[in-house]
Amino acid sequence: MTNIPETGGRTQRIRIRLVVVQILVLSLLLTLGGRLWYLQIRKGDEYAAEATGNHVQRSVQPAVRGSILDARGVPLADNESRLVVSASRTELSKAKDRGKAVLTRLAGLLDMDPKEVMAKVRLCDAKTPRPCWNGSPYQPIPITDKATTRQALQIRERAEDFPGITAEPTAVRRYPAPGEANTAQVLGYLSPVTDEEVARAKDGDSPYLRSDMIGRSGLERQYDEVLRGRAGVTRHEVDKLGRVIGTAETDPPVPGSNLVTSIDARVQRVAEYELNEAMKAARKEWDHNTGENYKADSGAVVVMEAKTGRVVAMASAPTYDPNAWVGGISAADYRKLTGEDSHHPLLNRAIQGQSAPGSIFKVISTTAAVDAGHSYEGPYDCSSSYRIGSQVFKNFESANHGPISLGRALEVSCDTVFYRLAHDEWRADGGLRAKDGAGDWFYRTAHRFGLGATTGVDLPNEVPGRVPDRRWKQRYWEANKDAWCKQGKKDGSYAERIAYDNCRGGDLLRAGDAVNYSIGQGDTLVTPVQMASVYAALANGGTLYTPSIGKAVISPDGKKVRELTPKARGKLPVSKRLRDEMDQALAGVVTRGSAAWRFGGWPQDRIRLRAKTGTAEVYGKQTTSWFATYSDDYAVVMTIAQGGTGSGASAPAVRNIYSALYGVDGKGSVDPKKALLPTPQKSLPKINADGTIEEPKIGKYRPDEQGAPEPPATGAPATGAPAPGRGRRD
Repeated sequence: MTNIPETGGRTQRIRIRLVVVQILVLSLLLTLGGRLWYLQIRKGDEYAAEATGNHVQRSVQPAVRGSILDARGVPLADNESRLVVSASRTELSKAKDRGKAVLTRLAGLLDMDPKEVMAKVRLCDAKTPRPCWNGSPYQPIPITDKATTRQALQIRERAEDFPGITAEPTAVRRYPAPGEANTAQVLGYLSPVTDEEVARAKDGDSPYLRSDMIGRSGLERQYDEVLRGRAGVTRHEVDKLGRVIGTAETDPPVPGSNLVTSIDARVQRVAEYELNEAMKAARKEWDHNTGENYKADSGAVVVMEAKTGRVVAMASAPTYDPNAWVGGISAADYRKLTGEDSHHPLLNRAIQGQSAPGSIFKVISTTAAVDAGHSYEGPYDCSSSYRIGSQVFKNFESANHGPISLGRALEVSCDTVFYRLAHDEWRADGGLRAKDGAGDWFYRTAHRFGLGATTGVDLPNEVPGRVPDRRWKQRYWEANKDAWCKQGKKDGSYAERIAYDNCRGGDLLRAGDAVNYSIGQGDTLVTPVQMASVYAALANGGTLYTPSIGKAVISPDGKKVRELTPKARGKLPVSKRLRDEMDQALAGVVTRGSAAWRFGGWPQDRIRLRAKTGTAEVYGKQTTSWFATYSDDYAVVMTIAQGGTGSGASAPAVRNIYSALYGVDGKGSVDPKKALLPTPQKSLPKINADGTIEEPKIGKYRPDEQGAPEPPATGAPATGAPAPGRGRRD
């Protein structure tokens, strides 16, 4: 038997191990080589570019935002240099307490509440209450733009106490309110761009930088791209420690363009003042229907050029100071603007406030009746009431004017004339359910007047109002049927009985719906800008213009001017003869109709006004005051929610606006030297050689030089004009 030496077995095992190690080493080398090929050849260019980027840091120089000017060149929004204190969340987050101690010290230095300072640097999300930061978390967050020079020096000298805090002079937005013309809802405000907005705009023509402030409402939002300009970016070469070793590239900032508007700051101030005074006066008046003073909690007024649709003034109440948003809004200010008791001042009621129009709607009903084949001359019975089945629809104050024409019905605002006409048309159309080929004149005419749709005014978030025709009734019933059926009770409260009836037949257009609609009541909703557009069209012969505020865009150097021309959007369905007849009747409203008691002494022979009063009833609230007017040059429409009657609450204020426009004093004398704008402003502001725009001076409105006399205590102030009566409707 042959024995194998033990040393031979060990040698063979060693050889096997060496082979395994060689294989592993070779595999590792192949893996490393393949990875090296991938990084250096396949992805070499891409990673080289990224590596280069690691050594380049960007600094952003914000562009100066363009100014918003009135029609004469007076700044409504511009910029000023302020010391802005900002905080870096990135630096603050490095501290153990995430910067709480630093922010507390900063609050003490700035004489601010520490809670307010900390609220400003927290990031906004769905659960975070305002104020908060809705911009990029990597962008410096402004704490205040009201820092003093001493405070800024202390922050810079005590840098070790304020890591992540900077104090730098910065151009910030300013809303100067020239002549106390606030113009808040028209101008809007700015706030920081969000990450979502940056992402959406990155591939567009005007991408956002994380440092950008953008418009959130009003003209600031509508014309944001024009006003914003383009921020400058400087790319710095840095070493691995972040130290700057050179400048790679610089794109200088490009200032935004200036926007010239059709707003006249002087007229704007008058409109704001008179609206506010009218609301204060209404709150002193007793409402006999509710047994308390009128609340007059909100209102709006629009002054529009009749021949172009350009808006000369647009006021909404309650209002606010847009400067509150500059540098970040405080918690206290935000609560004032959005709280339950604020009455929502951020809402522009001229384009977003919807209510029933009351009798100012009757120009549409008159047109519908004539188009349906009814005679303008009549006669029609203006009885004290009109009965449909068991329901009695009363004329205001049970007035009985006997047989009258449609023109006279407009003058005295006779409801029963329109009740009869609307009821006749409702029956002709098939009653509860329309027959084929129904004329549907009353509803069709409203649509042709532009109601039930937005006007296209160059402001964001305009609402369309509502024309409650048969199609709307059907859709509304389908959306609300279940809730009505659940709430309704046959013998319950008034609201429960209404819900019960709507559950059973809310899709049907009843006779009561038709007659209420004919006098601007029921489910009809309009906005002040819609009605201003309608009455401007009556003034100019029938052309409906798209209301506009932007008038021209001027480049920062003043060399490029792009005018924004008015655009027609339709024609009123009114013949020249009918328009002239209604024009005569609306002039009669001022001289011998429902508004005559407010226009005693007005120089009608020199400045011919046409008007229509309106008082809309709203379930559960006090009546809404409406007053719609026009001259040869302007249309002026005012409304006051829970303010009372059209002639009682709104008419005096509208008269004062016309007095300021044309220079009419309280005795009816016309002084052209005191007229603010006797004819619309056609020319653009003067541009100086250096590109600046010449700014004219503007004084404060002195209402004691304008206005109407107080109405007499008894008697009629003009032939055929009723004396002011208790609970007067129109």
